[in-house]
Amino acid sequence: MADTATARHARTAPRASARARDDGRTKPGFLREVRASMPALAWWVVCLCLAVAFLYPLFVMLSMALKGPVEQAQIPPTVFPHAPTLDNFTRLSSVQGLNVFGNLLNSVMVTLAATVLTVVVATLAGYALARARFPGSNIVFFAILATFMIPFQAIITPLFMVLKTLGLNNSLVGLTIVYVTFNLPFGLFIMRNSFAAVPGTLEEAALVDGCGILRALRHIMLPIVMPGVITTALLTFFASWNEFFAALILLTDQDKFTLPVTLTLVTSGQFGTVNWGALEAGVALTVLPCVVIYVLLQRYYVSGMLNGALK
Repeated sequence: MADTATARHARTAPRASARARDDGRTKPGFLREVRASMPALAWWVVCLCLAVAFLYPLFVMLSMALKGPVEQAQIPPTVFPHAPTLDNFTRLSSVQGLNVFGNLLNSVMVTLAATVLTVVVATLAGYALARARFPGSNIVFFAILATFMIPFQAIITPLFMVLKTLGLNNSLVGLTIVYVTFNLPFGLFIMRNSFAAVPGTLEEAALVDGCGILRALRHIMLPIVMPGVITTALLTFFASWNEFFAALILLTDQDKFTLPVTLTLVTSGQFGTVNWGALEAGVALTVLPCVVIYVLLQRYYVSGMLNGALK
């Protein structure tokens, strides 16, 4: 009987250790542990304080954008606009003769073009690096990641010279290429890890059934790694939409400026007094699209970061 019990224990020990490893892999995350250790009221108070800290600047921005000139100069300042108006948004088109809405269109075109190009190239290259193993593939991958660690301010002068040689200086096409160059390494990192997390048996089954590589990528792999694609698109969109330094250096014609550069010129008065209402209206035009897009796609963004960047 003792030998039988010993043998049974020997057989069940590996299973127990495997269950322990599984429990270790599936244990709640740090935030879940913190939430479980705190009273419910304290947890919601902390969440409310964080929400107020993040939303208060947006509230001040919208409040200033909807106030008239007299209410903006009122001391002490009012919390809510007593007479909300959209005059600050219409005044943007006449501040110092700037074509603010034309520059807004420039931002839209450059951002969308950079986002589409980055997503397409990062998806194809990430799939190749995850599936097409060749000698030195890891070296190539880490070499690409190393370029992401170089501050783009350090290479803005060489980029300026390259664009000048190609005849793309002071052009939206050249700025788009620069934005793709800035965002591609991290997008490639996310997409490569997203594809690597998918079992290769799915593609093998599709190839056996006569499906080509590109067709398998489009119909089988892309739906699975769609959170990674959306994450890459969001990060590229936000970075390109809010980018200021490269646009300031590479663009010289005022009609080709992007919105962040244009907002630095929103001044009025003989001594260059800042028109705060018009400026906050311009900031609202810059911030609100990012907020709306993130709120709509935040579920995919978080999933893509977990499945792609953290694996």
